[in-house]
Amino acid sequence: MRAFFYTFYCCLLVTLGFSQVQKLPVYQPKPVTADWLIAPVGQKAGVYQANKGKEIVLANGLLARRFRISPNLATVDYKNLTTGEQFVRSVRPEAILVLNGKTYRVGGLYGQKEHAYLREEWVDEFTADPADFQFKTFTVSPIKPYLNWQPRTWTLNRNQPTGQELQLVFTSNAPELKGIDITVHYALYDGIPSLCKWVTLNNTSASAIHINQIISEILATPEEESAVVGKPEQMKKPQRIYVENNFAFNNAMRYDLSDQATHWHTDSLYTSQVNYNYETPCLLEVYPTVGVGIDLAPAQQYTSIRTHELLLDSYDRERNGLARRRFYQAVTPWTTQNPIFMHLVSTEPAVVKNIIDQCKETGYELVILSFGSKLNMEDTSQANIQKFKALADYAHSKGILLGGYSLFSSRRIDDENDVIDPKTGLPDKGAFFGHAPCLASQWGIRYLNSLKKFISETGFDLLEHDGPYPGDVCASTKHPGHKGLDDSQWVQMEMQKGFYRFLNERGVYINAPDWYFMDGTNKIALGYREVNFSLSREQQKLLNRQNIFDGTWEKTSTMSWGFVPLTKYQGGGPEAVLEPLSEHLADYEQLMMQYYGAGVQACYRGPRLYDTEATKQTVKRVIDWYKKYRLILNSDLIHLRRPDGRDWDGILHVNPTAKEKGLVMLFNPLKTKLTRTIKIPLYYTGLHQTAQIRQGEGKAKTYALNRQYEVELPVTIEPESYAWWVIE
Repeated sequence: MRAFFYTFYCCLLVTLGFSQVQKLPVYQPKPVTADWLIAPVGQKAGVYQANKGKEIVLANGLLARRFRISPNLATVDYKNLTTGEQFVRSVRPEAILVLNGKTYRVGGLYGQKEHAYLREEWVDEFTADPADFQFKTFTVSPIKPYLNWQPRTWTLNRNQPTGQELQLVFTSNAPELKGIDITVHYALYDGIPSLCKWVTLNNTSASAIHINQIISEILATPEEESAVVGKPEQMKKPQRIYVENNFAFNNAMRYDLSDQATHWHTDSLYTSQVNYNYETPCLLEVYPTVGVGIDLAPAQQYTSIRTHELLLDSYDRERNGLARRRFYQAVTPWTTQNPIFMHLVSTEPAVVKNIIDQCKETGYELVILSFGSKLNMEDTSQANIQKFKALADYAHSKGILLGGYSLFSSRRIDDENDVIDPKTGLPDKGAFFGHAPCLASQWGIRYLNSLKKFISETGFDLLEHDGPYPGDVCASTKHPGHKGLDDSQWVQMEMQKGFYRFLNERGVYINAPDWYFMDGTNKIALGYREVNFSLSREQQKLLNRQNIFDGTWEKTSTMSWGFVPLTKYQGGGPEAVLEPLSEHLADYEQLMMQYYGAGVQACYRGPRLYDTEATKQTVKRVIDWYKKYRLILNSDLIHLRRPDGRDWDGILHVNPTAKEKGLVMLFNPLKTKLTRTIKIPLYYTGLHQTAQIRQGEGKAKTYALNRQYEVELPVTIEPESYAWWVIE
């Protein structure tokens, strides 16, 4: 009898889903033929039916993901439409949940015997498992903005991403899961070969449910290489699907070293692989390594990690880097904000007002009260708030923004509020930075509330947040924000991300040395060793160019900050600093041109921007130049030659939709004049036959592009100097 009711229940769900699918337009594959990195894609994301209503298709001309809906729902096809490359070799569930200690699968089809590849005719014979969550219904809607972002600074892209969201709803017939609904979300973006996936769990039952773990994405992909022997960590992971989620931390300044939730596992079902020990890493699963560990109360909703997948069409580092950078520009447009700022080392009102006036005079846009300035945002006394509100009001009256620095993680509070090491049960040096407070402790909760109050009531426009939550677990059972070790990481991460979303939606710009871009931060360090800023100015110039070159492969210039110590920093003698500025004007100018010429804002840290009229005019001239070419200087960056101190080095900005299609910055580190003929690759400018190129503001010359879309540019650069060319 029970089997009869289950069969009836499944048939009812399938009938409901089938009737819905038949109302969708029929999928007609129309792969985009133009290069999406050069020409805007006109085709929009859509949700379609296929195979006479048996399947749902998400497609935008660049990728397509197809789901069979009966006898349960599962992904059966995931294709890069540009290359035809397939990313499904074996059918898996849409998600896996561990609830109250028991494992449940969401969707999925069974019966595939060969897991090296999937043939279309096999799918009709697949079956469902009654114990799994069953597909019930779906909805389609335009993508809703993840953040109600409020930009208040110069921004390259002010548009929120558009596309279509598909919500797949699953329910279970198991008595213990009554009132638990699972929704699998897919957001497919317009114009880029990328989608986002996440899972929500709604508890409409009368009792709490414990969430041990949620695996929100499972993909059995083709392997990247054929390796007869070798351990998983020795083998390449699939290279042409880039995966990024919003569960990343550890201050690496790079996503791949910060990611805490993307796992490439071996696949025990794949018994025909060439690896003798079945250890090929070709099974993608996304989940927090430590687990979730929370209790979901009645009427509450849990939202999983959000996973973005970008399908790549090349193994070329520059092209794949461009794809990632274009992905950030589209999906996290707040990362294209790029205000011109300096770091002030004082909070004395007269000094602050003076630097605000200097910013107004030279074209700077934002003052950051730096570390060492004695700013304390945790002090929410009326006197402190009024002091900094008056300064913010003064800045705003001049058209200048004001913000400041706060340190969270790499500090000790006390035994009661620091993270407790699960190995020792003590607040010892087991945290990422040694000692660190728990964000879910009484102090941590008060800290976040104090910063919210301070920023809201003073009208501050920026937070530079040093040492944001770096993933520390905490074994305390006395902290009010979490119950114990199991939920400590998830809870603290949600608190940190929620804080950044709060600021982002109020127009507050966020510098943070960790990878919280998906939840609203704007900028991270390029990646540098701070003690290097105690080296000589000559060394710093070349090292800074190396930092720029190396730090902009996988992130955009607008996502990055550098550093210029105007005064002594991390040691060093007079040869390391720029003060007095008027006595080191050539170095000051070149450091500015290196950074602004790359579209990278640097932390010019000191008491002033200029000390003499000549210094003021130099700073103003550089900023005027940067603002004149701001669009192209903040556009995509092509790496020409890495600085090595032995020959020229340089970069190329490209933008096929702008008036200036490109801008070349070249540097001569030698003590003699440099004359070369350099091949400049112009494919990503969108130019095909000829280019108009001028040096500086000089007269343009016409250059013919060769069959590799290159021009041969003769250049002469003065010793230890730079030069630039505009391409139209």
